[in-house]
Amino acid sequence: MMKRICLLLIGLTLFSCSTSKKKIVKKPLYEVLVTKNDGGANIKFYEIISEPKEINMLMGDNDLRKLIKKDDILSCNYIIINLGPLPNGNYTTTLEKVEETPTNIILKIKELKIKEANVADENTTYPYSVVKINSKKPIIFK
Repeated sequence: MMKRICLLLIGLTLFSCSTSKKKIVKKPLYEVLVTKNDGGANIKFYEIISEPKEINMLMGDNDLRKLIKKDDILSCNYIIINLGPLPNGNYTTTLEKVEETPTNIILKIKELKIKEANVADENTTYPYSVVKINSKKPIIFK
């Protein structure tokens, strides 16, 4: 009887141990979640969202709600890049360079004119982007 119990325990131990290797998925340093030509604010600014209470603002947006998990804020920062009012709807933002140093994340943001304006197109737009930085290191804008 004792031999059966010992064999059973050894068998359970052997079968319960996993021999398969777990894949470690390395996330990219950043992800551009949304870039829109209109819908931003009336002033030009860059904002870092890094606290759990601040993420509720992003979770309220219909487009971002699908792309953001509430717990992501514990391991990531979010950046809102707002260009303010611009004429003719011909502008967008791009991250020219994102660099990770041992202590910081450095972002170089570039404002792009995507096409020449038509004389008839006189609408003012408010372009913005939301970027997810897969790090909690301090962020520096250049």
